[in-house]
Amino acid sequence: MRTRIVVIGYGMAGARLVSELRARQPRGDVTVVGAEPVRAYNRILLSSLVAGKVREADVLLAEASGRGVDVRLGVEAIRIDRAERVVALSDGSTVHYDRLALATGSRAWLPPIKGLVHDDGGLAPRVAAFRALEDCRRIVDLATGARSALVLGGGLLGLEAARGLAGRGLAVTVLHAVGHLMERQLDPAASAVLVTTLSGLGVGVELDVATAEVRSGPGGVEVVLGDGRCRPADLFVVACGVRPETRLAEDAGLMVERGIVVDDRMRTSDRAIFALGDCAQHDGVVGGLVAPAWEQARVVADVVTGARPLARYRPTPPVTRLKAAGIDLAAMGESTELAGEQVTFTDPTRGTYAKLVVRDQRLVGAILLGDNPTVGMVIQLFDRGGQVPADLRGLLLGRPVASPAEPGGSPALIPDAAIVCRCNTVTKGALVACWRDGVRSVAGLSARTRAATGCGTCLSAVEGIQGWLSTIEEVPA
Repeated sequence: MRTRIVVIGYGMAGARLVSELRARQPRGDVTVVGAEPVRAYNRILLSSLVAGKVREADVLLAEASGRGVDVRLGVEAIRIDRAERVVALSDGSTVHYDRLALATGSRAWLPPIKGLVHDDGGLAPRVAAFRALEDCRRIVDLATGARSALVLGGGLLGLEAARGLAGRGLAVTVLHAVGHLMERQLDPAASAVLVTTLSGLGVGVELDVATAEVRSGPGGVEVVLGDGRCRPADLFVVACGVRPETRLAEDAGLMVERGIVVDDRMRTSDRAIFALGDCAQHDGVVGGLVAPAWEQARVVADVVTGARPLARYRPTPPVTRLKAAGIDLAAMGESTELAGEQVTFTDPTRGTYAKLVVRDQRLVGAILLGDNPTVGMVIQLFDRGGQVPADLRGLLLGRPVASPAEPGGSPALIPDAAIVCRCNTVTKGALVACWRDGVRSVAGLSARTRAATGCGTCLSAVEGIQGWLSTIEEVPA
């Protein structure tokens, strides 16, 4: 008898889970329910969509999810009957499950600002959130003919939205309630350099400012700050972070704290129900990045199909990347901590800031902003927990041998176990193995391994390895 598997949520986590399930159990009975009326898409590319650099078709995920899978789009799961193992859907239908996976993701958080949201729950005119594809459509529509925009939030989401709007030629100002940008990943010194860089790209920043009221009308928006100042603009984008979507799990009586609580096998308090991605809370931590979500999808697929029933999710410290024209930022680990040995270098005029945090000769945190030829080597040191070189200044300034993830480095100089694509945990060895199997192009290597299909920042690494393999007569075993 086939196991009936139902996946609720067709975002990046849900789509990857369905793909992983099909890879392990091609004839399985899988139903996926997606509240959005479009197939799964890459949220990482939404800022490029806002900027007009890509089309909607370009952000759709090229997953194998739709083959042999019952995909129901534009339909919401409204209730889980755990006793009968039935999910009720918004179109009046029901679907039975033996195993259920919740990949409900997260929703944009709208702060309690006067005038931001109407009594009916809708956003005020000339105001948009920044989270989903539909949000981007609204932003693009509001930006048409506009000259200026305000973005609320100086975290990763807010800067993504700001760079997208600036890419459309708008004068953009970011309003941030904290004293420096991306306070979870950056220290004040790095933020100061980033502010200067953003200014050169047409994005102004106001720090340590509260937003008290939004006055919006058909012709524009006026934002009243906490100190009484008024800032006019043609549109106002809210990008203050997200909150896990846990309502369905709570209504079903599952254990929920900040997210849906799961164990190492991504099981909820009901052993027949799993959770993954932005909605899941593992070991007290709620996700938010694509790499952990995709690793969780592999674990759920292994456990549910019995391919590896004892598989466990072992999180790795995340690396946050913000990469755009004029901005290249990587922050990892204990980047804002004061404990441990710290080595820093800053050159504001060139938009460069680098910081290494070392403890017991191991790299435990780093910030790399601007053009730094050793960013690949630093990430690899952080991933492997390897011992840092004696010359830390050289590591900051680019004097050590470059990483294969950066132009000019030789892939022959690092081990096959080094991770090239963090989003999909693709190693150099996996790419070499594909080459031995006859895959010769960058596109082919990417399609086979999924390298560079997440945030895309490792594309140059894949191209470098492909180029290196093309020049050698015999691929090392």
